[in-house]
Amino acid sequence: MIWNVELSRQAEKFLEKNGVSRKDVFELIQAALERFQGENVNIDIRKLKGKWDGFHRIRKGKVRIIAEFNFDNSSVLVEVIDWRGGVYK
Repeated sequence: MIWNVELSRQAEKFLEKNGVSRKDVFELIQAALERFQGENVNIDIRKLKGKWDGFHRIRKGKVRIIAEFNFDNSSVLVEVIDWRGGVYK
């Protein structure tokens, strides 16, 4: 199944400013999708609550990715990519 992955403007800016490659982000999204399909993949992903209800957080080192997975439309919206201290602000 092919998934459509979109990055928000904030996520694009973070990638440009900090030299993080888009490939790394897409690999983490792919690993998360494999986890959702029941495969045993080593990825730190959590469902968020409160203000971020409906989103998931992917943690890789000091970088946090907050994304919304829409399983009906096979699409992923990466809302925020930031360092661990500033991602939830």
